[in-house]
Amino acid sequence: MGLIAVFGITNDGLNLAVNLLLLFLVVFWIALVYWTYADAKRRIEDPMLVGCAAAASMFPFLGTIVYLIVRPPEFLEDVRERELEIAAAEARLASLEHLTCPYCNYEVERSYLRCPSCLRRLKEPCATCGKPLDPRWQICPFCEAEVGAKQAPPARRERQARPRRERKPGEAEAPPKTQAPAPAQPKGPPAARAPQES
Repeated sequence: MGLIAVFGITNDGLNLAVNLLLLFLVVFWIALVYWTYADAKRRIEDPMLVGCAAAASMFPFLGTIVYLIVRPPEFLEDVRERELEIAAAEARLASLEHLTCPYCNYEVERSYLRCPSCLRRLKEPCATCGKPLDPRWQICPFCEAEVGAKQAPPARRERQARPRRERKPGEAEAPPKTQAPAPAQPKGPPAARAPQES
């Protein structure tokens, strides 16, 4: 006699279907207990809480539903990975804020061209504005000068000869100035010599 014979039903096909349904529900319940245990182990560090979650899932279907509501939202691996990423980001920020000399590990600022402790050059200055340049830059961000290009020295202004002032007929002649002995004249064609003022 099957389980449904209690209700007065004696059909063997219906009895088989009810038995298969009950078997399926028992297997599904055992699978839910295992899944709850495995999921709690991946999400909860404390072994006591993992055991409590598995024990709660022993109540058919209801324990697993309660566990789904109160379980932590992240896996332990995700939590550890996030903590590592935060620690790496903090380390990057600390390295950006606190630069050290690569030679003596003395704390330096970003704008230093030389280390104040060991006097070694840390960065090259811009040829135009003198601000410190990162070695990877191809243009100075401060004055827009190209980093690789050498600046031409400023052109020397040639000294222009002053035009002589002409004397008017009634004007008296200025007394002659006493001159120091003239330096030795270089030998060569007269065109190469610079004109002298008198």
